[in-house]
Amino acid sequence: MKQLTIISGKGGTGKTTIAGAFASLADRVILADCDADAPDLQLILNPKVVEEIDFIGSFNAVRVRDCSMCGICRDICRFNAFDDEMRIIDAKCEGCGACVFACPEDAIEMEETKTGTLFVSETRFGPMVHAELEIGEEASGKMVTQVRQKSRELVDEKKLIIIDGSPGIGCPVIASIKGVDQVLVVSEPTVSGIHDLKRVLEVAHHFGVIPSVCINKYDINEGKTEEIEDICRNLDVPVLGRLPYDEAATEAMINEQTVIEYSDSELSQGIKKVWDNIKSNLKNDQ
Repeated sequence: MKQLTIISGKGGTGKTTIAGAFASLADRVILADCDADAPDLQLILNPKVVEEIDFIGSFNAVRVRDCSMCGICRDICRFNAFDDEMRIIDAKCEGCGACVFACPEDAIEMEETKTGTLFVSETRFGPMVHAELEIGEEASGKMVTQVRQKSRELVDEKKLIIIDGSPGIGCPVIASIKGVDQVLVVSEPTVSGIHDLKRVLEVAHHFGVIPSVCINKYDINEGKTEEIEDICRNLDVPVLGRLPYDEAATEAMINEQTVIEYSDSELSQGIKKVWDNIKSNLKNDQ
């Protein structure tokens, strides 16, 4: 089994477009959408859900019996989650458990809280594990870990897991890249794109993952494209390809297709070349 994670330093670089395209080029693949805060791979692959799993991402305090209303719980709560009647305001409770520890009457307990849902689905390219957090919920790093664990459970004759990671450098990204065989960072030739590329490359190196880079929409600013290539050269990070800006990427998503399925454009041809490089690198890792 091999694992490939596709990430980006910022949103909007085309990471999910490339992940979907790779899915249509791969053989015997399992897909994992690890962008739990804003999952988009489903827009391309139109998955059919076959299993739903509750995700327990946090705990909330609940009052389990009447008390003398001494007010210790309210006084100790730094999140102001108790009103004047000592009732717990669920929206303010952060699940720290201080009130449970402090209550002299054992009137409060911690209760598991569902904060999202994991889905196991079928797509035209193979099984897919994806997830969605409830509105306003956190712990997406923990959810990503569970998505990856579930995707590994589906491995049989399928040899590759393609992971569509989240943008940025936070916990979800760390959970998406830890222990994988290869990381592809999708960048774009903009000031913010270069800034965030540097940060995500530092994260990859910190966790012992050797990254490679793909420059998407390279032709919107070829000067910045060359700057990205210089940065990668100095860091000894391979650039696997330049991909042109192409409205076919958006049109394909609207039609619930990958770019490869939608057209045989220059963008499609460029993605195929990047995929060939990825396959070669994975084979050399064996």
